[in-house]
Amino acid sequence: MAIITLTTDFGEKDYFAGATKGAIYSELPNVKIVDISHSVSPFNIPEAAYIIQNAYNSFPKGTIHIIGIDSEINPENQHIAIKLDDHYFICANNGIMSMICSEIAPEKIVEINIHDKIQTSFPVLDVFVKAACHIARGGTLEVIGKNIPEIKPIKNIAPYVNDDKTLIVGSVIYIDNYGNVVTNIKRNFFETIQKGRNFEISARNYTFKKIHQKYSDIVNFEIPENKRHDEGRKLVVFNSGDFLEIAVYKSNSATVGSASTLLGLRLMDTISVNFIPATITPQGKDVLHNMTNINDY
Repeated sequence: MAIITLTTDFGEKDYFAGATKGAIYSELPNVKIVDISHSVSPFNIPEAAYIIQNAYNSFPKGTIHIIGIDSEINPENQHIAIKLDDHYFICANNGIMSMICSEIAPEKIVEINIHDKIQTSFPVLDVFVKAACHIARGGTLEVIGKNIPEIKPIKNIAPYVNDDKTLIVGSVIYIDNYGNVVTNIKRNFFETIQKGRNFEISARNYTFKKIHQKYSDIVNFEIPENKRHDEGRKLVVFNSGDFLEIAVYKSNSATVGSASTLLGLRLMDTISVNFIPATITPQGKDVLHNMTNINDY
């Protein structure tokens, strides 16, 4: 049974998501449709890119992913279908696939050219659904489009690194449902630049000097639970997608707050990482910078 996923900024109020599913079922009654998210911020390409990158590989090979973000066709925003990592992606060529394609090379990219047969003001419903159902029936990409060599890049997908590799400047690309702040700095990239050095991560006026393995590492479980007061403590982790994330333990915007609210961080705000060189004592021993986060206590 074919699987088609939907990732859009349609929200839940309007009819768009339901109409899209109905159109798919009208063509393929036995298909399986999975909603990844319909709550992407309107026209937010980096946010959608982050969501689809971290969701798609949990699905079986051969899954077809419709991404309905900024999908109105115009001379600068064509439609594409991509085969990548044995998955299929149908979306606008607006940079939304750049985050995945920066790590995995596409097997095939086509610019969809079936528009002359379809008059539409709702391309996700009328064009993307047609393309997805064609693929689900076993059709090839060449039937619905012409081969193109590359996709449009997305701006600000990669963090900046200065020439002497002492500074990374990243940006906030996603704020999750808990208010945790996700940056565009990935673990492998961070560790490649770090080369074992100590560091300071700066967000607004707050500084972190430690990256935890998991959220609960901030808790000292030797202290009785009623004396800990751990909720609301700020920390940094590499999240499940291996992105550097600033978080608050058991965050709740209505009570203890969240990383976004407490630090005043919004999408595309800057996060910097300064790497601190070790100093040499007269005895020739490295003096390492204190790794304890002074704000943890």
